[in-house]
Amino acid sequence: MTSASAAEVEAVTELLGRVPEGDFTVAVRRRSGGIVVIENAPFLRNGRPMPTRYWLVDVELRHAVSQLEADGGVRQAEREVDALAMAQAHERAAAERATRLELAGPGPKPSGGVAGTRTGVKCLHAHLATYLADGIDPVGAWTVEQLALRGVTLADMEVQGVQ
Repeated sequence: MTSASAAEVEAVTELLGRVPEGDFTVAVRRRSGGIVVIENAPFLRNGRPMPTRYWLVDVELRHAVSQLEADGGVRQAEREVDALAMAQAHERAAAERATRLELAGPGPKPSGGVAGTRTGVKCLHAHLATYLADGIDPVGAWTVEQLALRGVTLADMEVQGVQ
């Protein structure tokens, strides 16, 4: 994993309101260049495992997803997203995590899927970030649909899997 540039670290620090605790690269940007999603290194600088591979840092999207969650979006997603597709997304994320942890060297070897969970939906933010980065997370796709119903579109983002 190549590290973010100093300008990217500064931009993400501003977006998060704090200095990131681990190394990252930029995974998704707006066409204007603004950072939307980062890909975290498997371990934080202090050696703790980072459970979330893709992190949604865009302020506008984070706010919109927080509203969706506050309105019961996590439970709604668990009811409406195909359980098998969700399980496959967690399995895929867990396999990718295991590979990245092996490549990272010795240290704790946590398991789990999207956002470190094994089943269900823990965080719509993490699922959306994963979908924006890889185009195949079903909960992330559902989140995009729900945001569109609320008037939030992803039209100006350079993402895989999202038209």
